[in-house]
Amino acid sequence: MSRIQRVLIVDDEPSIVLSLQFLLSREGYEVAVARDGESALAQAALEPPDLVVLDLMLPGMDGYEVCRRLRESPATASTRIVVVTARGREAERVRGLEEGADAYVTKPFSTRELIATVGRFLGRRQP
Repeated sequence: MSRIQRVLIVDDEPSIVLSLQFLLSREGYEVAVARDGESALAQAALEPPDLVVLDLMLPGMDGYEVCRRLRESPATASTRIVVVTARGREAERVRGLEEGADAYVTKPFSTRELIATVGRFLGRRQP
């Protein structure tokens, strides 16, 4: 039996966190939540996730820094990172990808598209 894949949601917006938590849990993922960059890094160090859904605009440390630090740590260097943010300008997208994001999704986003993106990165086939 394969282990349950773990997704860490890093966002400080309660409505988005609740929606993503519900959808990802329904898809069979183990879901953890961090409301800021520091707690995201602490959680990832304790129990590395398979994938991080990361907002860029966080209190304290921004998502770019979280992304960079996840890539620098041997424990999370290969963790997939999907940035989900309202920042949609090309320069911001490029910076997110340069910092190590695997995908960049702008808000508002299609939940079906996001679930498909997560599934693609975690090796799940979509119907």
